[in-house]
Amino acid sequence: VCATDIEIMKGYMGFKGIVGHEFVGVVETAPASHAHLVGKRVVGDINLCCWDAASCGTCAVGGARARNHCPKRTVLGILNKDGTYCERLTLPVVNLHAVPDGVSTENAAFAEPLAAAFRIAEQRVVSPKDRVAIIGDGKLGLLIAEVLGRHAASLGEGTPRPVLFG
Repeated sequence: VCATDIEIMKGYMGFKGIVGHEFVGVVETAPASHAHLVGKRVVGDINLCCWDAASCGTCAVGGARARNHCPKRTVLGILNKDGTYCERLTLPVVNLHAVPDGVSTENAAFAEPLAAAFRIAEQRVVSPKDRVAIIGDGKLGLLIAEVLGRHAASLGEGTPRPVLFG
């Protein structure tokens, strides 16, 4: 259970649906053009939007980053879309990413929080001269420390130093 799920159940974001946004699932059905995904383990992008800023007509952001800022987006288990604690769910094929056979389900479950850690690194340019303190030693805090540490940031005293990827 993610701490975000707990906060949502307490009323954060005003969401009243089924929580859950970190997952590994198995595709049961897919469009014919993506039939190769049926039976495969997948993880997914939790932001759901039109994916086509030109046709949507409401997204001024456009481009690849539009999915995170689209005014019509829903977010799996967080904003207007029931999450992964339901028995079954539907996602657009474009949101799915097949899990390689050599990756365990346990490790694949870290795809969403790891993606969030990389998204934070993308939003904040960190140089080798910067000192960074990360508040929180939960799963996301540890992943952020790992990602930023690998981006040559000097992690401040007291910041956890996980060894997550060997």
